[in-house]
Amino acid sequence: MDEIDVPESHPRYESLLTRHRIEHGVDLGITSRQGLIAQGRGEAYDYLLGERTTESADRAERAAAAHLLRADHPVLSVNGNAAALVPGELVELGDATGADLEVNLFNRTEERMERIADHLRDHGADDVKGLDADGRIPGLDHERAKVDADGIGDADVVLVPLEDGDRAEALAEMGKTELVIDLNPLSRSAQTATVPIVDNIIRAVPGITDHARDLQEASRDELDRIVDDFDREAALSAAEDAIRSGGL
Repeated sequence: MDEIDVPESHPRYESLLTRHRIEHGVDLGITSRQGLIAQGRGEAYDYLLGERTTESADRAERAAAAHLLRADHPVLSVNGNAAALVPGELVELGDATGADLEVNLFNRTEERMERIADHLRDHGADDVKGLDADGRIPGLDHERAKVDADGIGDADVVLVPLEDGDRAEALAEMGKTELVIDLNPLSRSAQTATVPIVDNIIRAVPGITDHARDLQEASRDELDRIVDDFDREAALSAAEDAIRSGGL
């Protein structure tokens, strides 16, 4: 993909780049037009956060890495916006943690599922789940209920990127540990999450990967300590405070 012709020194570089990737995702048929609206909503929160990873978000990303590393079967759920924004980064995170990648969409068509799977493979993924759809998430009456039985259906830890409130609640009801990336700390997704990561996905996914690599040789006791020390309520409160103060 050709990136926009804006120098990295431009103060709005990341924002403009992100918008371009979402637009390109729509052109490729991997992102829905509704994804444009979701991107704009998230961008507003990110602007209030100062377009930076806060200390509390970094702690959440480290806790998420610890959860993924100690999981029996971690899965990274991928929707259209995530596929457009961080396809290679998700592949790297999967490689660093041993997590599967699974496509899961609200506006699901077989063609779009295949395009996203191909897009992830183009960015280095060896295996992409979600196409079999031989399992279901109880309590959902729409297309997001469809999962692979040996993917999200069997997972103990699931990374859920971007807004996905009802599925987040349903996965929690199944007893799964949820790591949610959502710039709105008041969303159902963030409020439901075991680890709410209030950060832009373009920073959060590489951040989790960096922590996972740093913790690669950590003992189970150390991973347990990181998980146990994480305070989800404090993380949500810190994120809300940062947004209300304009990132100061």
